[in-house]
Amino acid sequence: MRKLLIQIFGLDTLYKVRKSRAVNFLPRLRQASRSYNHRYGQILRWGVNSREDTNFTYELTEDNLLYLAHTVAVVADVKPEAVLTYIREAQSDETLRQYILEKTKTSSYRRVADLRVEFGRRLGWYALVRLRKPSVVIETGVDKGLGAVLLCSALLRNRAEGKPGRYYGTDIAPKAGYLLDGVYREVGQVLYGDSLTSLKAFSDPIDLFINDSDHSSQYEHDEYRVVLPKLSPTGILLSDNAHETGVLARLSLEVGRKFVYYQEVPKDHWYPGAGIGFSYK
Repeated sequence: MRKLLIQIFGLDTLYKVRKSRAVNFLPRLRQASRSYNHRYGQILRWGVNSREDTNFTYELTEDNLLYLAHTVAVVADVKPEAVLTYIREAQSDETLRQYILEKTKTSSYRRVADLRVEFGRRLGWYALVRLRKPSVVIETGVDKGLGAVLLCSALLRNRAEGKPGRYYGTDIAPKAGYLLDGVYREVGQVLYGDSLTSLKAFSDPIDLFINDSDHSSQYEHDEYRVVLPKLSPTGILLSDNAHETGVLARLSLEVGRKFVYYQEVPKDHWYPGAGIGFSYK
């Protein structure tokens, strides 16, 4: 067909017609939409099969897990293979997996939580804790406590290796953190109330700080400003909201810290993924 049109109208004429805005609009629209049309199928399957309405859980693609390992390796100054070892450790922890499933089944949150255990980008948190062996980990914004219990499982393993540490979560919701129970509470607790108030009252040096509370730029900035003078010399700031704001990147530039960014790629899920910002010395 193309050869016939060229013979009839000539190549120059055909090229001009094809490049006109009116003729080229629909092909370009089709080309662009192909990148997103598969999302509709994912949305429908999620709508039927999932109960989650926030803090979605999902697997990451294998390539994306590798990117996560490389990113954490840069921050922790280790080889990516070491990070992958700890990622696999978390993924294969059947005791933790069964614990989360049982707690979910008996929780009042069960109507908005899926009976599945997928940690997504939080696997990077876990690997960082296993690698750096922090004494104090703080996470603002606990929600059901998936990140909390994963971090505490890393701290329990560190303790068994002679490197004890403790987790502190902050949340304004009085029922937040229902997953943080049992053996995991031996190394972790939730501080209820405004996170800025809790952070200002905290006196111990902080080795790892994870911001995941109020996602406004101003509140995120205020948390970092409170935490910065409380950081240990090798302390790390982590933004779980770096896909929404550049607060941590700008702050790192201002105070002379290094910054790297990692973007999730969920496996077969409509959510495009969140981003972790790491600020470190």
